[in-house]
Amino acid sequence: MHYDPIKRTLGNVFNRTPWLRQLFYNLLDLLLLRTWHVHRELREWAKGRQNQPLNILDAGAGYGQYTYWLSGQSEKWQILAVDVKEEQVADSNQFFRQIGRPHVQFAVQDLVLYQQPNSFDLALAIDVMEHILEDVEVMTNIHASLRDGGMLIISTPSDQGGSDVHDAGEESFIEEHVRDGYNINEIQQKLRTAGFERIEAMYSYGLPGQISWRLSMKYPIQMLGVSKAFFVLLPFYYLVTFPFCLVLNWLDARGKHDSGTGLIVKAWK
Repeated sequence: MHYDPIKRTLGNVFNRTPWLRQLFYNLLDLLLLRTWHVHRELREWAKGRQNQPLNILDAGAGYGQYTYWLSGQSEKWQILAVDVKEEQVADSNQFFRQIGRPHVQFAVQDLVLYQQPNSFDLALAIDVMEHILEDVEVMTNIHASLRDGGMLIISTPSDQGGSDVHDAGEESFIEEHVRDGYNINEIQQKLRTAGFERIEAMYSYGLPGQISWRLSMKYPIQMLGVSKAFFVLLPFYYLVTFPFCLVLNWLDARGKHDSGTGLIVKAWK
């Protein structure tokens, strides 16, 4: 399934006013399990840093939901969010100006080529690496762009069923992915090749998360892929499933998993 057209449609709906876009971000924070895991790591990183002037790179920012969350934590953090999609970057710059967050800047950049040496204290690559064939080049560029002691956080599908691929003959649920998922040892080795020395990797999307993902993301996206008319039914669908998804997301984010369809990886320069 091509995910980008559905994302564009959602973006068009929620980008009509700043209030709607902020509502959209809040809904994503609740529904997307990866956000629960990423926010947990960001809160840990942020302890004691709110009053420090720091630079953050959101590499492959997409809608900008992580930049939005981070920019609300401290006005002293300068955030550069980059993406290859020009229209999305322009919309995001306009939105952040409208809500009065001048410490945020969006820019059009190709992560395979982009480097800003020794500039950032934190970098995010959330739902990014599975879309880029030249992943080691991207990791190398981010490593060069971090200051000494800087940290990179990655969220990406694993090879334990990520992208909803469980057998060799299956295709990815999201056709924009260039790989179905990473082996946990493989991604650590690639990060070492890129220059990172200290690396921590853990599984996300254990059994509770996999159930939540199907209820909150896969089935609604499949319905929207059939017809945009399902937008009318979505509020009623989520009215029933949303409470269950919240509980499942909480369980997944609180637990440690021996395997899972997602990976959360932290790497330090």
